[in-house]
Amino acid sequence: MTTRSTRTPRRRTVVALGVVLAIVIAFVVRLVDIQVVNADANIAQSLSMGIGVSKPIDGTRGSIVDENGTVLADSILTYDAQLDPSTVGPVKRIGADGTTTTVDWPTAAGQIGAITGQNPDDIQKLVSDALAKDPGSQYAPLATGLSTAKYVALKNLNLPFLAFRANPARAYPAGAVAGNLVGFVGSDGNPLAGLEDAQNQCLSPTAGSVTYEQGMDGNIIPGTETEKPAVDGGTLKLTINSDLQWYLQQLVAQSVQDMGANYGTITVVEVKTGKIRAAAEYPTVDPNNINAPGSYLYSRIFNSTFEPGSTFKAITASTLIDAAGQSPTSTAEVPAAKSFDNGARVIDADMHPTENYTLAGVLINSSNVGASVFSERVSPQTRYDYLQRFGIGSGSAVNFLGEAKGLVYPPDQWNNQMLYDTSYGQGLTTTIPELMDAYVGIVNNGQKVPLSLVESCTHPDGTVDTPPAPATTQVVSPDTSAQMREILENVALQGSVADQVKIPGYRIGLKTGTGQKTDGNGHYKSDVYYTSLIGFAPADDPQYLVAVTLDEPTAVRSSAANAPAFQKAMTQVLKTFRVPPSTTQPVVLPQTG
Repeated sequence: MTTRSTRTPRRRTVVALGVVLAIVIAFVVRLVDIQVVNADANIAQSLSMGIGVSKPIDGTRGSIVDENGTVLADSILTYDAQLDPSTVGPVKRIGADGTTTTVDWPTAAGQIGAITGQNPDDIQKLVSDALAKDPGSQYAPLATGLSTAKYVALKNLNLPFLAFRANPARAYPAGAVAGNLVGFVGSDGNPLAGLEDAQNQCLSPTAGSVTYEQGMDGNIIPGTETEKPAVDGGTLKLTINSDLQWYLQQLVAQSVQDMGANYGTITVVEVKTGKIRAAAEYPTVDPNNINAPGSYLYSRIFNSTFEPGSTFKAITASTLIDAAGQSPTSTAEVPAAKSFDNGARVIDADMHPTENYTLAGVLINSSNVGASVFSERVSPQTRYDYLQRFGIGSGSAVNFLGEAKGLVYPPDQWNNQMLYDTSYGQGLTTTIPELMDAYVGIVNNGQKVPLSLVESCTHPDGTVDTPPAPATTQVVSPDTSAQMREILENVALQGSVADQVKIPGYRIGLKTGTGQKTDGNGHYKSDVYYTSLIGFAPADDPQYLVAVTLDEPTAVRSSAANAPAFQKAMTQVLKTFRVPPSTTQPVVLPQTG
């Protein structure tokens, strides 16, 4: 039988255990609440109180590649190396056979210099200078921007007084190829120009973070770590063919130098799709070294405007055929100079007797007077409406960073001279993309296809964003387009640059332009021009459009300066994309009636 005296201690023990167990359970519940249920809130509070730590996790900026996946821009790591002067001295090394050798500091400095390209004496001086200023110095910068290969080589020296810091950086493996398009980033990684900036939404990574609490000793408190992973940037795929781009950049550089021009461009567009396959410029920029002498950091193809001159006559002729029932063989009396009833006066570049030019003859001979006379057969408002339909003054669908737009005044603001000047490319401005897109509309069965430079953006999770399919615009009828192809082919066959632009086996069409340049005070410069040549091939089934421009060429001051580069550029385009030769013969049009 249990006595009262024995039951009492047992009860006390049970009660005590129960109290202890309750306290333990309370602590466990509270610990779970702190470290699990409300971990995020508690960590945030600890951070605000200064007892928590949050460190960013950087993502990697996405790559830029050409149509075939060739890398034009990529993210890499570079390394900064530093010395600890306080520990510099002889280093013992144990060989594979167990023997010990000692490497003294001068020898080590020589091994370092052999990798970094520095003079060993200069390396030793870095240490001695640091110690002279502070005998306990633990820091002396050795080199910055080291490649991974140099970092690995230095690390393999196993020198305890060498330390490294990794830095994310941007590299452009193709150098200046498409440099004006790709753009560049600053030393802080922020985009500053070109597609790096315009397509930053695709390329930019999303930073992550790791947060935790640490004890008084600086160690991480277990269970307090929370990580939000970084998300890398996407891969931006362009429509550019980098091999063709490289060739055309060499070609335009040579052309600018041969012709004594300020700058030049060569642009290639795929007619059926509007995709820009090359956009070459000189001067250009190597994004790896934007401060190199002579660099031009932006894109004149997209950022500059000009008076097009006679390349505009193709738009005028298209309007006349489509809206006024004219044809390639329609005729008009065309003198070398003509004073019109409203007081305007127009003069051709070359003197000639009064000719009964066909519309084709006007373009073949690039007659300003002929374009002016024919333009009277359609109202100014109709001409303006067609300019709008062709996209002159509207920019392009590329929407390149800082892209310019041409300027076309409405017809109620045309003075007597502009009424005629606008028919042959004066008194208004355009851009290379606008003019290219207009010519696509002229030769592509009348369908204008918006230009594009970006193929897609592929995100790290594999999803691919592609621009919406381009909506084509019927600017002229298919029949008008067919007649214009014949006219422009005859410009290539019978015009002033016919012998210079021939490509064996291929039918081509083209138009030249010699636009005047203003002096900024409302007057044209004397004997100074912006020259252009735009053409397509094959003429019977246009696949590619090529435009060559030169600013103020001096060796040859007319658009004939552009012909040699055009012939080489178009030849290379046809080879690159394996376009079959023509199998049909052209229709030869009369120049006079």
